[in-house]
Amino acid sequence: MSVKQFHVAVVGATGAVGQQMIKTLEERDFPISTLTLLSSSRSAGTKVSFKGEEVTVLEAKPESFIGVDLALFSAGGSISKQLAPAAVRHGAIVVDNTSAFRMNEDVPLVVPEVNERDLSDHKGIIANPNCSTIQMVAALEPLKQAYGLNKIIVSTYQAVSGAGAGAVTEMKEQSKAMLEGQSHTPEYLPVKGDKKHYPIAFNAIPQIDVFEENGFTYEEMKMINETKKIMHDAELEVAATCVRLPIETGHAESVYIEVGNDDVSVEQIRELLRNAPGVTLQDDPTNQVYPMPLDAVGKPDVFVGRIRKDLDRKNGFHMWIVSDNLLKGAAWNSVQIAESLAALNILK
Repeated sequence: MSVKQFHVAVVGATGAVGQQMIKTLEERDFPISTLTLLSSSRSAGTKVSFKGEEVTVLEAKPESFIGVDLALFSAGGSISKQLAPAAVRHGAIVVDNTSAFRMNEDVPLVVPEVNERDLSDHKGIIANPNCSTIQMVAALEPLKQAYGLNKIIVSTYQAVSGAGAGAVTEMKEQSKAMLEGQSHTPEYLPVKGDKKHYPIAFNAIPQIDVFEENGFTYEEMKMINETKKIMHDAELEVAATCVRLPIETGHAESVYIEVGNDDVSVEQIRELLRNAPGVTLQDDPTNQVYPMPLDAVGKPDVFVGRIRKDLDRKNGFHMWIVSDNLLKGAAWNSVQIAESLAALNILK
């Protein structure tokens, strides 16, 4: 029996995540009859290789989605708001990698290992969660299912690539300048459009995205709100502190949780995570085995280690979670959603 193939569009095809999406579609051999690559007018005309052939990138317009079955968006929230509804009107299912629709009640926010079932409730648009949220909920969902989950406190150590290619270039130029004793004026971090900018080279910046009135940043509130939505638990206690470090790729997180059972052991948690989909356990402290961003680059899994019981709370545990923010945190999760849509016969 022949496998059904789909007309797939990638919006933001020349960006870092868009390129990773194209690479992942090829590596996964997603069943594609036609691949349409879209970008801004500035990048239109660029040639991108896909399965040995050169595909010309076109300017993204509302009519670009005629005949498209699946549209993967990663070109910024304003573009998604402008063009995703047009794609849906033309009959496409949109998987959006921006924050534009994540908290919309009518839009499923999906990590396939956690809440694949929510895909059936879509109304044309499916949201890909924030990269730092994805890796955390993928690691914690097995524990929630087994023991319940009452509280999450997360501190992130996030890579510069999450702020875009320009920020990565700036980090490298800053590092070189500082090592050579030269000056360098920062322009990208913590937020390109904010009032002040600070160097990321040899530094840690405790701000990702703009500050909200409650003192949390928008990135922190994304983690808090998205986690509750994905896990279908509005009462779950979640707090986040998000920090940018001079790492090119790979987000790391120190996570404290309180489960709903006082009699859980570290080994029981390890055993759950050994068998969890999309999770790789790296937890052998006697041999200094634990996850690190450098080792996670280019790998689709979420890596977990440093699991230990809290010294004061019987139901409290600490762990360290690492993943490639451009892959599992964006492109791979989007393609996973596409694969789930096809497997569940939702994508037609």
